[in-house]
Amino acid sequence: MVNYPHQIRKKIIRTNSDPRQKRVNFANRGMSFETAINDSNGYYLAHGIAVIHKKPTPIQIVKVDYPRRSRAKIVEAYFRQASTTDYSGVFKGYYIDFEAKETRQKTAMPMKNFHAHQIEHMEQVVGQGGICFVLLHFSTLKETYLLPAVALISFYQIDQGSKSMPIAYIREHGYEIEIGGFPSLPYLTIVEKILLGGDSVEQNNH
Repeated sequence: MVNYPHQIRKKIIRTNSDPRQKRVNFANRGMSFETAINDSNGYYLAHGIAVIHKKPTPIQIVKVDYPRRSRAKIVEAYFRQASTTDYSGVFKGYYIDFEAKETRQKTAMPMKNFHAHQIEHMEQVVGQGGICFVLLHFSTLKETYLLPAVALISFYQIDQGSKSMPIAYIREHGYEIEIGGFPSLPYLTIVEKILLGGDSVEQNNH
């Protein structure tokens, strides 16, 4: 049985124990936010920690051009259905489902980045006992947070996503992910410690 933990402690989890050390950002290692997530998922898979993949976007191809005999070029296509969230998989027997968003703003995350069907999907995942959250990256601040879906849903329901979510709200209800090391974006450390209340994946991997 999959159980979604509703009681979540409000505190920041950092994977770096020395606050005096300089913060390392994956952008300094030539990685985009999405690349860092995919790189981390590859690390988790290779070390037998979790199986989490980016969901493919369902596209219907309607027209293909062949400029060369050995090469085809898609010139017309459309989405067959609205996408839900970016990533899904399994970790320690729990279904994991999450979305990733990035902004250059320093004070808020635009809620226009989230769509009603995505919020509905997250509500359904939480209702079925899955672990659902969003990864929010502030590229200018070089800060990344894991925000549980229940906090995102609550904020979205205030005005149906017409406003931006203040970073103060994210810091209060979410958990900062300290970037650097291996994996590049150790978000499962927070899932393990906070959402599941167990030992960190780093400890389990030793």
